[in-house]
Amino acid sequence: MTPGSLQSYGLTVDKFLDHAAKWHPKAEIVTAGEDGAVDRAGYEDVRARSQGLSARLAELGIGYGDTVATLAWNSRAHVETWFAIMGMGAVCQTLNPRLTASVSAAMVRQAGVRLLVASADLADLARNIAEDASEIEAVLIIDGAQATLPPFEALADARIDWGDFDELSPCGLCFTSGTTGDPKGVTYTHRGNYLHTLRLLQANVAAICASDAVLVAVPMFHANAWGLPFAVPAVGGKLVLPGRHLDGESLARLICSEAVTIAVGVPTVWLALFDHLDAHALEIPSLRRIMVGGAPMPQALMERIERRGIEVQTTWGMTELSPLGTATPPGDKDRNPLTAGQPAFGVDLLVTDENGEPLKRQREAEGHLWVRGPSVVDRYFGQTEKATRGGWFATGDLARIDSAGNLTLTGRSKDLIKSGGEWINPAQIEAAVTAHPDVAMAAVIGREDPKWGERPILLIEPVEGRSPSDADLLSRIRETCPSWWLPDEIIAMNAVPLAATGKIDKLTLRREFGRKPVEVER
Repeated sequence: MTPGSLQSYGLTVDKFLDHAAKWHPKAEIVTAGEDGAVDRAGYEDVRARSQGLSARLAELGIGYGDTVATLAWNSRAHVETWFAIMGMGAVCQTLNPRLTASVSAAMVRQAGVRLLVASADLADLARNIAEDASEIEAVLIIDGAQATLPPFEALADARIDWGDFDELSPCGLCFTSGTTGDPKGVTYTHRGNYLHTLRLLQANVAAICASDAVLVAVPMFHANAWGLPFAVPAVGGKLVLPGRHLDGESLARLICSEAVTIAVGVPTVWLALFDHLDAHALEIPSLRRIMVGGAPMPQALMERIERRGIEVQTTWGMTELSPLGTATPPGDKDRNPLTAGQPAFGVDLLVTDENGEPLKRQREAEGHLWVRGPSVVDRYFGQTEKATRGGWFATGDLARIDSAGNLTLTGRSKDLIKSGGEWINPAQIEAAVTAHPDVAMAAVIGREDPKWGERPILLIEPVEGRSPSDADLLSRIRETCPSWWLPDEIIAMNAVPLAATGKIDKLTLRREFGRKPVEVER
């Protein structure tokens, strides 16, 4: 008797745009332009243009396995380029426009990039990168008056088959932010991104549906914009993209004009938005939920947002996880605001000691966090040694998992400060300080000390127009931290430096403030 079988159906990312074009053809991708102008197009037209762009890339000699880099903001043209590259079996390497040309050139040389596609306002930077990376054969401009691609009508007439390759084929390359060390490349596969998209769409995670308008304020060059350019088309939702404009005024205008229901980005973006709303007594009535990740969410900012009736959904992830790891379920009224939520199906967590040995008690115990799953890195790009041990990837985070399975990140192992042979956890101090309503951001680093080895110092960015006293801040720290953890100095800054992905740049802070000041003899 011959057993039955199921169809062979490759899990490739082009299927998302195919589905959107067939079943939600008029649902839109909307991009904010200059001076409040908005560009919009339905998924049917987006797919046609994207397939035409694939044909154009093929004419330029790009084929299966070749790497094409993009240097662009969040826009419809960038989404079309993504699907054009990935759909034909090539690899899309996203470059960060906030990095220098030499840093980006080193990344594209490592990846063997042959073609660079850029936004018009980044053309000069793209050409500088190409001059430094001789492997790049051409620079294409995808929008604006400088566009070097044919107009939409010409591209829409061209066709090239998509998805005719193995689902394990690579489709994306993203380098880590490098906020705690040298950037490393993570290769994404079609299968990994497909499974990640299904994970993201779970009801206990992003819970996006066709009636949603989703503002993606996390950059497309940062960990695939958390997978949202795949997930939103997959359900036929409206994909709202801010271009390069992430100031509070621009975001408020876009949220109102497009009736955004879900907004996604790092905390610094929402700080700017709500500063603007509060300063001008404005409301954004359509917005129901903000998904935040990439950096710890200041408690004071969370409270400001939730006072307006907008739910804050905390998440945790990494470039190496494609990137989602955990999320607080939407509508969870009993959640602890400090947690990053529970692991979605497809992610498994493990807590170990400093030697990587699993803790006997996995709940209510602090340890080093490891993760595994079908969308988790196994080996960094260009490296021969595995990044995993026994199938588990070490995240570098310290964490605690409570009895209900909620993950709380308690610090980064590289950020720990060793003072007099004992460890100090900066994240715990930072959490206490950012709960103060007058503090916008806070960072704790270790400073050289001849007696103790290292001592903590606290750097804060006050809320505009506020100046919290050192005594008040120290009092708050004492509530949750041992007295010997108290910072030796508190330094107020006009702006805490941020890395290109919106996280606090502790490497810069350590370079500037981590050395013991030289005492000048008088």
